[in-house]
Amino acid sequence: MFESFDINASGLTAQRYRLDVISENIANVDTTRTQDGTPYRRKSVIFAEKGNGHSFASALDKAKGTYQAGGVKVVSTFEDTSTDLKMVYDPAHPDADENGYVSYPNVDVVTEMTNLIDATRAYEANATAFTASKNMAVKGLEMAQG
Repeated sequence: MFESFDINASGLTAQRYRLDVISENIANVDTTRTQDGTPYRRKSVIFAEKGNGHSFASALDKAKGTYQAGGVKVVSTFEDTSTDLKMVYDPAHPDADENGYVSYPNVDVVTEMTNLIDATRAYEANATAFTASKNMAVKGLEMAQG
């Protein structure tokens, strides 16, 4: 029973971190110069299964069909360098290059808002599952009391 609490809590924590990264992306949509002098780059989060999924026992359980996941964890946060920065002609901007173009972050607000909705729904689903697990535990204790 307590394993379900751990799994749901790991999902809540992971989605909360994802929400923080998405919020950072939206907040920096117009940041043309960071501390290192370059425009802000969009960040993304990578999740993975929590626990030791590479042990012999877990491989055997997977083969038998009895493997149970242990939740989710944040593996890393990475900057999106594959998407081009947005080039905007604005010769009066202090960060304009010699041709008058300013490099703006590769953050698309519509994409970020879509990701924000997705992360919020996942967070809510984990919270609902946590509440359901808690209610089942309470009912089990009530039944044990007689």
